[in-house]
Amino acid sequence: MHILVINPNSTATMTASVAEAARHVAEGTTRITALTCESGPASIQGPEDGAAALPGLFKSFDDQILGRGGYDAVVIACFDDTGLAELKVRSHVMVIGIGEAAYHAAMLMAPKFSVVTTLAVSIPVIEKNLRDYGFSSRCARVRASGVPVLDLGANGDEGRRKIAAEIECALTEEKPGAIVLGCAGMADLAADLTKEFGVPVIDGVAAAVVLAEAARRVTAPGFRQLATTVSNP
Repeated sequence: MHILVINPNSTATMTASVAEAARHVAEGTTRITALTCESGPASIQGPEDGAAALPGLFKSFDDQILGRGGYDAVVIACFDDTGLAELKVRSHVMVIGIGEAAYHAAMLMAPKFSVVTTLAVSIPVIEKNLRDYGFSSRCARVRASGVPVLDLGANGDEGRRKIAAEIECALTEEKPGAIVLGCAGMADLAADLTKEFGVPVIDGVAAAVVLAEAARRVTAPGFRQLATTVSNP
């Protein structure tokens, strides 16, 4: 399987981090290609950044998927699921957003989950996505850690401390069964925070890759043939 991971912002170091997280969970036979949208904003925080990222995202998608092909799935590596609805419509391959994937994973693991994201400006976008997906009743709360996206790499220890503090508050106040990390730049924190807090802390990049692989397996020819046989004995 070949998965294209597109980072809608223009920060190459974040693309590298996302690619590492994707490859860490991918099966040995899965190939990961990661792409940075060079014309996008440096980070996506709120609706204005999301809108600014769309032209570069769509161009990158069209160049890779419509122009070249060869991919089995595309992961949009922005937790706001920037451009996801539009790309699902225009694509002939599976397109998964890391926000979308993280919510699905969280709902498999717990009755309720909370989201810990970067800045407060991102909360309305995330809450709208949850409503649009029909997941609002499963999300206890969307919280902002106060850590800007680009600070996740530059000030890693301080950023982690603030994110951990917000998770602690969420577990105390909402008592969710899982925590969703609301930024692709938090991907490398999930395993460590899961150990620290004793609940699943979910990274959307990992969730998207695993779900893409699972979806490919259940839509393989053998599965389709079996499904036809069961429905038409």
